[in-house]
Amino acid sequence: MAKREIFSGNWKMYKTYDEAVELVNGIKDGMPDTGGREVIVFPPAVYLRDLVKLCKGSGIEVGIQNMYFEKEGAFTGEISPLMAKDTGVRYALIGHSERRHVFRETDGDINKKVKAAFEFGLEPVLCVGELLEEREAGNPEDVVNRQLELGLKDVSSEQMSNMIIAYEPVWAIGTGKVATPEIADTMHKTIRRKIGSLYSSETAEILPVLYGGSVKPENIADLYSRDNIDGVLVGGASLKINSFLDIIHVNIN
Repeated sequence: MAKREIFSGNWKMYKTYDEAVELVNGIKDGMPDTGGREVIVFPPAVYLRDLVKLCKGSGIEVGIQNMYFEKEGAFTGEISPLMAKDTGVRYALIGHSERRHVFRETDGDINKKVKAAFEFGLEPVLCVGELLEEREAGNPEDVVNRQLELGLKDVSSEQMSNMIIAYEPVWAIGTGKVATPEIADTMHKTIRRKIGSLYSSETAEILPVLYGGSVKPENIADLYSRDNIDGVLVGGASLKINSFLDIIHVNIN
């Protein structure tokens, strides 16, 4: 089985409805022959149903940025996995650093969301990554290994065939800093080793592992040249048509 190549954009809390439609249409118009590469956008939840319709047949898939783990209930302001699935999205972004560190989601919360995504037919994109102080303390691998072990608790080998992992060094998100290709590739190797110990070497080899952290047109070629980087989770650069297209186009002649 060939490894998946995934180029995804997390829009976070940006874009009005008209701006969101303009962005999707611009990406659609500029999409190259991706050679089997997958393109995913994660817009604000209020636009999901319309953007799913707009992206149909374009080669662009749509995901939700966050969801709660209960099917329904008295959880004011939350979106359930059933509601997310009902919009037509395929993917669910889970455990993004902002959810962990701004909204204080625990590894236990994140694990519940991963399992809820699978239960309702969504494919999770599980985010892991260390804070600056954790890297400076010399144990970033321990942090990421713990997040993987706890986030994937009770996830089956079969379910792992529909799992994506995104490594985001928190110190490189929105700061203008970027992990060097060597740093990123080394952590991606660590992730594969951990997945191999939790599941199998075959699962570790085929698992898509994306890099996220100030990805830009200027650094995508260096990052994407590394053997263990299967794609990217782009933040700010995914909010502009040309910059996101430049990233998607990397190494396509």
